[in-house]
Amino acid sequence: MPEQLSTPADYPGKRLGLPNTGPRSVGRLGRRIGALAIDWAAAVLISVAFFSYDSWATLAIFAVVQVVFLLVINASPGHLVLGMRVVPINGGYLGVWRPFARTILLCLVIPAVIWDRDQRGLHDRLIGTVLVRR
Repeated sequence: MPEQLSTPADYPGKRLGLPNTGPRSVGRLGRRIGALAIDWAAAVLISVAFFSYDSWATLAIFAVVQVVFLLVINASPGHLVLGMRVVPINGGYLGVWRPFARTILLCLVIPAVIWDRDQRGLHDRLIGTVLVRR
């Protein structure tokens, strides 16, 4: 009898129709934190170089990079480095409003640290997106 591969009965993304692992699976916590660290570190470096490390300038740089990269390629630089992208739950184009709304909610911090069973932050849930592996 061939050995069957088992998958957990309930895993992040199952309710959304996403696979447990591999491409299009939900980006897990380690990758998400790593991507955020990469994006924030880049914003800090730019802020140090041009604004003497002003905290508001750092936040503004972070926000602008998020919006621009999400508009153009559906992923921030950190997402790209760690093999992820942001996609709408229903498929299709991310659009123009979602990158702006997602970034504002991300910069407020609290929506990004409240997750559901699918490991989607409140910021993604509110705008109908999910961070998946490429």
